[in-house]
Amino acid sequence: MSGQEGGAGGAVPLDDVMPWSTGPLRLGRGWIVAPDAGTLRARWDALVAAGGRERAALFQQTRARGLGSSVAALPGQATGTGRFAAERGTCPEPVRIAHAPFDQQWIIPDHRLIDVARPELWRVADGRQLFAVEQGRVPGDGGPAVLVTGALPEGRGTGRPGRIRPLYRRPGAREPNLAPGLLAALRERFPDAAEPGDVLAWVAAAGRPTAGGCEVPFTADPGVWERGVRLGRRLIGIQLRGARDGERPRLPGGRRPYVRAAVPSRPATLVYDPQEEALLLDGGRIAPVPAGAWDFRVGGVRVLEDWFARRTAEPAAGTLEALGPSAWPQEWTSELLELVTVLALLGQLDQPRAELGADIARTGWHDLRVPPAPRSARAPASVLDHREEGPGGQFVLL
Repeated sequence: MSGQEGGAGGAVPLDDVMPWSTGPLRLGRGWIVAPDAGTLRARWDALVAAGGRERAALFQQTRARGLGSSVAALPGQATGTGRFAAERGTCPEPVRIAHAPFDQQWIIPDHRLIDVARPELWRVADGRQLFAVEQGRVPGDGGPAVLVTGALPEGRGTGRPGRIRPLYRRPGAREPNLAPGLLAALRERFPDAAEPGDVLAWVAAAGRPTAGGCEVPFTADPGVWERGVRLGRRLIGIQLRGARDGERPRLPGGRRPYVRAAVPSRPATLVYDPQEEALLLDGGRIAPVPAGAWDFRVGGVRVLEDWFARRTAEPAAGTLEALGPSAWPQEWTSELLELVTVLALLGQLDQPRAELGADIARTGWHDLRVPPAPRSARAPASVLDHREEGPGGQFVLL
């Protein structure tokens, strides 16, 4: 890979930096995801209690999945593999996923319910894995090119769905998903660039969206490299919300958002008051909310508005999606306060990101001499010692 032969201004396509990627998950039915796990259990129970045509209608059959589908269990999940028409058991334990940018929700991890589940991602998801999710480019939008999550991402964006790139190709942080020879090439100029996480941090800080995905300019200056890695690690740490180091993001005292007036039981509107720096949820009021948090966008869409809309949209009557909390849960308010904090902190790093890009251009590009990744590096790794349950309870060796 040659920086001068890559994208515009000496940048390298992210596809050449992290070769293995998948497309987003395709759920096929919205009711298998919800902001709270209790709702998913209620929906499962309602589906299992129904029979015949009612069960088929509630299930929302597609060409990929129906009541007669028999598929392998998702890696790491103890779920049924027989036909769902005969299902009488309890709901599998919901798991946390990154449902949309900065919106963590819950999913029923049953392969019979998901049209395209990307089992290869579930296979490598563990407490040490990180996923880079590319974001679509929107003209005039300065949002991030890549978001990083420790939870398995759906890959759903506010614009064009992006590619999902795990940092590691195997569980246990084994075999970095980096172009062969990339780390060695970086170490020639930056001796301390020893960690795969350094590369991901650089991508998070320096990556920029393009019409075809994401591209990454690499600097030739050791000082700029070090500063970019520090900035990227800060960006990733905020996005992970303390999931790995236990340090949840916090704003300085006096700038932390609080509930100034209780959120009503069923808020219908979300409005921002710039003079008071306040979020107004009908009669509810949260402040202070910096303008940078309110204006934070991904794919041209305000994150706070999108997050609120996903919890207040009116689903069609008679569907499983219509089953949900009867009133706004306290947990959602806590999540909203945390989201405001995350977006405010990330917004404060927009200027350092812009300055990093200017410094990369000023100091010159790193012309990476790395051969193209082989086809095997762009495919999932084999896991020859791992047994998983296939359709109908038959075990398979991968």
